[in-house]
Amino acid sequence: MDLFESQSVDTQGVPAFSPTAPLAVRMRPTSLDEVVGQDHLLGEGAPLRRLVDAPTQQSHPLSSVILWGPPGTGKTTLAYLVAQASGRHFDELSAVSQGVKEVREVVASAKRRMAATGEETVLFIDEVHRFSKSQQDALLPAVENRWVTLIAATTENPSFSVISPLLSRSLLQTLRPLSPEDIRCLLHRALTDERGLGGAFTLDQQAELALVRLAGADARKSLTLLEAAAGAAGEAEETVISAHHVEVAANQALVRWDQDQHYDVTSAFIKSMRGSDVDAALHYLARMIEAGEDPRYIARRIMICASEDVGMAAPEILGITVSAAQAVALIGMPEARIILAEAVVAVATAPKSNAAYMGIDAALADLRAGKGGPVPLHLRDAHYSGAQALGHGEGYIYAHDAPHHVAAQQYLPDDLVGRHYYEPTMNGHEAMITKRLEALRELLKMR
Repeated sequence: MDLFESQSVDTQGVPAFSPTAPLAVRMRPTSLDEVVGQDHLLGEGAPLRRLVDAPTQQSHPLSSVILWGPPGTGKTTLAYLVAQASGRHFDELSAVSQGVKEVREVVASAKRRMAATGEETVLFIDEVHRFSKSQQDALLPAVENRWVTLIAATTENPSFSVISPLLSRSLLQTLRPLSPEDIRCLLHRALTDERGLGGAFTLDQQAELALVRLAGADARKSLTLLEAAAGAAGEAEETVISAHHVEVAANQALVRWDQDQHYDVTSAFIKSMRGSDVDAALHYLARMIEAGEDPRYIARRIMICASEDVGMAAPEILGITVSAAQAVALIGMPEARIILAEAVVAVATAPKSNAAYMGIDAALADLRAGKGGPVPLHLRDAHYSGAQALGHGEGYIYAHDAPHHVAAQQYLPDDLVGRHYYEPTMNGHEAMITKRLEALRELLKMR
């Protein structure tokens, strides 16, 4: 269900909601003071604060704005607040189901309205990243000529999903994910506010933890779950919403998942992949999924394990996990569970080596201990004027001119000559690297 279903509109086209609308709709902030989690955009003098606080159209011309942030962080709400506060007509389109035809109709109406009455228009486009390049191009004349003030919302990075001409003509504002405390604030407001549940229910501690966890950073999801849980409690003629009611509402078995469990299960998950126990790794993956962990977080942990624990023993595994993380971000749950499982199986069953990880940490330790003298003169940049007079590049041997394309010369600073950081294993692909590295180090020795 869309957040703004079951709505009417006022004389300016701004949605007005009935008491029978969903809880997430009824609890939409009516002022900036009710918006949570976006203080960096709404503080005194901040761009969005200035847009909303503008008292007249004439003295405060609005800039077009692109709002970038995760779902349920308030992008649509901010668009409504700007339109209401500025006194402009409001039109809303969704890039999911509408296209150039609807954009042109709105722009034509805005031009007629401006010519007839002088009233300006705010055009809100939700999920603007769903528009193709040509569809976004159709917005440019309207934005350039200020026929409309565009407020576009996107969950994807605008640098990749919004065309450059539209970005350059708009003010980009990034919304932050809501914190657990922000979600708690919204839940308690909905419990007590007359627009919400009006004090008819209370929330026990385990139910609150479950709602916060299941909602992630999504305000809309938290309120939708709360309303369903209140419905379950009401059907049982109870006024205290418990974890059982949340479980009924979420239609899933809730795994106990406090902060300790988060870290403990994540730790066991990584150690199981590192230890090559694929069955245990899949078990902990299932626990994380069932508990509502962000699949992108899980994908990041798998990528880290691929680089730290598989490493050069099977270097192709990192590419597999990176592709999996990208696919998870594109597809989302529940299908992302299959992609995550494939990545976990790949990491857990791969040969293991932490040699690259140990090598970079050893190099960093030497630097932090004060080791690492000046770069040898023959390796220094010799391309700028005066470099040769300083001896830069003198005596440098170009590797491709040497036998086997390996030039025997000093590469490390004087105080680290002979220091070996990378010590490959005999596992998987590193067995071949070990043999090759022995030959390379022999060739690099200066006679």
